[in-house]
Amino acid sequence: MKKILVALSGGVDSAVAALLLKERGYAVSGAYIRTWMNEEMPLADCPAQQDIEDSRAVAQHLGIDYEIVNLVNEYRDRVVNYLVDGYECGITPNPDMMCNREMKFGIFQEYALRAGFDGIATGHYARKLTNEDGTEDLFEGLDNNKDQTYFLALLCQEQIRKAYFPVGELQKKHVRNLAHEAKLPNANKKDSQGICFLGDMNISRFLEHYIEDKPGNIVNADGRILGQHRGLHRYTTGQRRGIGVPSNTDNAFYVVTKLDMERNELVVAFDNPDAPGLFTSEVELYGLSFVNRPINEPRRLLAKPRYRDPSQSISYTPLDGGRATVRFDEPQRALSSGQILALYDGQKLLGGGFYA
Repeated sequence: MKKILVALSGGVDSAVAALLLKERGYAVSGAYIRTWMNEEMPLADCPAQQDIEDSRAVAQHLGIDYEIVNLVNEYRDRVVNYLVDGYECGITPNPDMMCNREMKFGIFQEYALRAGFDGIATGHYARKLTNEDGTEDLFEGLDNNKDQTYFLALLCQEQIRKAYFPVGELQKKHVRNLAHEAKLPNANKKDSQGICFLGDMNISRFLEHYIEDKPGNIVNADGRILGQHRGLHRYTTGQRRGIGVPSNTDNAFYVVTKLDMERNELVVAFDNPDAPGLFTSEVELYGLSFVNRPINEPRRLLAKPRYRDPSQSISYTPLDGGRATVRFDEPQRALSSGQILALYDGQKLLGGGFYA
């Protein structure tokens, strides 16, 4: 009987994951991963306490062991600092993907294995299939609207071999039905939104506590000054709301096209296909990571520029030093340095890399 430690987030997906594994005969335990403490950020509407209560209630209802694994310090070092440093340098980080690689399937998985578990399980909508040679591949979840393989694009083979994704074969509606049938205490809980540890708190409000404002000019592509920004860390490429520059043409809105860190200027343009710098056909990736085998030859692939984006056809050309060039068949809007491109072969997740 395999022993599995389920990362109970307090949400319904991980709760049903634990339910399914128990029904399949696994020796299941539950754990809440504590990654943030509300007292560190008094202004944050931190959902942690409610999530702890909900995850504990699920474990009690299922009759499984439960613990809180405190990884606050590690999370600060590997995720929060990455987030703050990224915005301070003018890139757009993805803390949820880093949390998966460094925390859930990193430190937490290592903790579980040291404690004698055979693996961990989460509520991600993804499918894991074993190849004839014993390697594992990840495929998109059967529910296209809930597929979360994008967030797993930085995982490696060693990490997914010890991971279980019980809800990946199900539709979200079915997951809810199972939760109600089993009378799970969080069956009606809404899905979480936004960055995991911030709750409903705006990212700009959070960054105010770490990055000092450095005001500068808002300019167009010709360098004409249109207004003043409070600090470049408050903006990201493609942003339309909250720029602070009124549009002076009917039905035309300004959009951020560039963060010029050297000049401390926010570059904007009217949001249309001809906006300078808004659309990109070719990008370079760095920090490539592969779920199974690396891609060492030029290939035609599919790729997701962001979560929720539809798959795009690309030409992939590997370079030296863990880098690659990607050319999109169709130009892509507002790709920002530091964001992550997930690579696919059909529904199979191959890996991912960071936009340079």
